[in-house]
Order: sequence, then C-alpha cells, then structure tokens
Amino acid sequence: MTLLAPRLAHFAGVARTEHVTRAAQEMNVPQSTLSRALVRLETDLGVDLFVRRGRTLALTPAGRTFLGSVERALAEVERAAEEVRADADPAAGKVAFGFLHTMGAETVPGLLHAFRADHPRIRFSLVQNYGEAMLERLRTGELDLCLTSPVPDAPDLVARRLDEQKLRLVVPADHPLAGRRRIRLAEAADETFVTLEPGYGLRRITDALCKEAGFRPRVAFEGEEAETLRGLVAAGLGVALLPPPAVPRPGVVELTVTAPRAAREIGVAWLAGRTDTPPVAAFKKFLLSRRGTLVPG
Repeated sequence: MTLLAPRLAHFAGVARTEHVTRAAQEMNVPQSTLSRALVRLETDLGVDLFVRRGRTLALTPAGRTFLGSVERALAEVERAAEEVRADADPAAGKVAFGFLHTMGAETVPGLLHAFRADHPRIRFSLVQNYGEAMLERLRTGELDLCLTSPVPDAPDLVARRLDEQKLRLVVPADHPLAGRRRIRLAEAADETFVTLEPGYGLRRITDALCKEAGFRPRVAFEGEEAETLRGLVAAGLGVALLPPPAVPRPGVVELTVTAPRAAREIGVAWLAGRTDTPPVAAFKKFLLSRRGTLVPG
C-alpha cells in the first residue's frame, strides 16, 4: 500500500483522459514522471492496466476493475479532506464538546446560546458523560474540550478552573432534618446515602467531604445521574450531596452545608500540545472569559 498509494491519482488521471500528455498537463506533473509512475504501478501489481492505441491508452479488463476501486478510494479521501476542512472553517466549523450530565439542563445550553450570538454558524458535537470518560475521549482526539469536575491534574492535559458550584445535602421532604436550612455534614453521619458510582467526580468529592466530616458514608444505592439520585431521595431511600437542580424538585429539601465547605470546582480541559482549529480556539477563549459566571451557585 505504501508503494501503490502515491500512484493511484496518476493512474486515475490517465484513465480519465486516455492520454499521458494531457493527463500530465491537467495534473501539473512532468510527463516523464507520470509515465514512470504508470510503469511502476503495473510492475508492482504484476498486471497490465493499459494497452496503447496509437497516441492514446485504453484500459485493459484488469485496469477497468482496478479503476473502479481507485475512484472510490480517491473519492473517500476527498470527502474526508472536505470534511476536515469544513470542521476547521473559522466561521462554520465544528467543536466536539463534552460536559457533565449535571450541566446539560441549564449551564451548557446557556453557554452555547451566548457563544452563538457572535458565531452563529459554528456547529457542535455534544457529549454528556462523567469526568474520567470525557478525559479519555480528549486523549483519543474524540473531544476538543470538556467541562468537568474535579479539575484534572495530568501531565498530558491542560486544565483551567472556571467556577465552583456549592453542594447541598438533599433529604426527603418528610425527613426529621427537612425543617432545617443549614447543617453540618457531621450531623448526617448516621444517614444512609445515595451516590454516584465510583469513578464519578462527584462521588470522589462526596467521599472526601464525608471523610473530612469524620465519617464514611453508608451507601445504599449508586447511580449514574444526579437527578436519578434526587428521585431516590424523594422516595425516602437516603440522602445525597448534590449540586443545585435546574428546576426545584418536589419531595426533597436541600440544606446548605456549613462545614466542611461543600463545593466542587468546575473547569475546562483540553489535550496538551494539540493545535486548535479556529472554531475550537474561539470557543475556548469564550469559556475562559466566563470565569466566575459559568454556573449558578
């Protein structure tokens, strides 16, 4: 394939014109270069692709078979080239953007609305996931940027803190603590907790805050989305440390945690050393300009 690939366009050009001189002129290559490329291609394949008819060339049966596949391959390469050029277009390119589930209802739609006021044609490929999964997608090149928490600290990534979001202790509406407005987390040491699964950033923060408060949470249920946890709390299955909801949910009461300080940092991350396309650079600059105003408290 290494030997064949550079000669495929030469072959297709001669097959289209049936004339080496005309093909060389159209492709802006010396006729001698084109002639040598055809000879080497036939040698490498071990078959004749053309027969000479005076000054013109005609495809052999093997040449016609080969041409069909070559044209499809060249068309696919051209399609891919057009796609990446379009994605890098400063005015109408694409940004692959990841974010946490808890930011999908309000924060991200608001960000995109504000950004597109000045960049109305830039397109987005959006991915909702938990933090570690998004960082892996950054590393594989599937994402350009992601909003995540905690803010990662890794040598292959660049991360910038944008904001912080307070966490609340969410209890059922009929819970003995529901009449309170504030609580020290240590007062919930005997409660049953519902949490996100291990590996989620919010789970790590929950475990760390409980440890700082002097206890290890007794976990009854683990889930993948904060709003599912709120539903479990409303059903009386436990309490949870969660960021504020986009819309208040009936059946629960959300208490301010006075100690320890309960908050999670929100940051934007990208792969170190990667060159940004103009759309990605514009959106990154926009996100960094929103420091301190990214999420509601």
